[in-house]
Amino acid sequence: MLARLQSATGRDDLIEQMVLLPEPKKPFYKKPQEAKAVNLIVAYDASPNSHTALDIAFWIAHQTRLATNAEVTVQAVYVLEDNSKSQHPNILSLPIQQPALECQVSEVSKSVTLVLTQPKLQTVVTPLQQADIILWQARSLAEEWQGSFKSHLRFGCISTELNKVVESEAADILFLGCNSVNHPMIEALGSNFPCAVLGIPSCIDE
Repeated sequence: MLARLQSATGRDDLIEQMVLLPEPKKPFYKKPQEAKAVNLIVAYDASPNSHTALDIAFWIAHQTRLATNAEVTVQAVYVLEDNSKSQHPNILSLPIQQPALECQVSEVSKSVTLVLTQPKLQTVVTPLQQADIILWQARSLAEEWQGSFKSHLRFGCISTELNKVVESEAADILFLGCNSVNHPMIEALGSNFPCAVLGIPSCIDE
């Protein structure tokens, strides 16, 4: 997948930039599995970096479908946790105190512009309402790509919940909106994470 991305962008350094945790080694005695559906998981919190990670995941999914005819599903996961108890309150450099949006959740589906252009807070948006808005944004992007998409709202520790979703969905890749192996979330996921973890390439700002 990354080789196709490199070819399309004319770069030869994306693999080393994007692989934050390699795919775990599989025991040699396991038989190769038959071709299966591909599941790409994205840790999404509506920050610019996580939006970039989601966009890259959709692009890779699209290219994979074209090249292999495989069924590819992109899944966005938003974890709602208690920031006061968390050592990693923001996965992808999203400010802990976000400006909430001046609209009710019931109005969110009416207009993308409504969500993105309201500058001031008039009413308090609860964490669950905020989560609904964030996942709605992810679903809206999925509609642009016209691909298979699922979203998950989880509660608890971010690294723990990401691990659970990756295992339950038999994910092939987890995308994070960070570009360094030194990001605290990479340390939190640990070296025994069940799938490869990809970040966003540092060259994206060039």
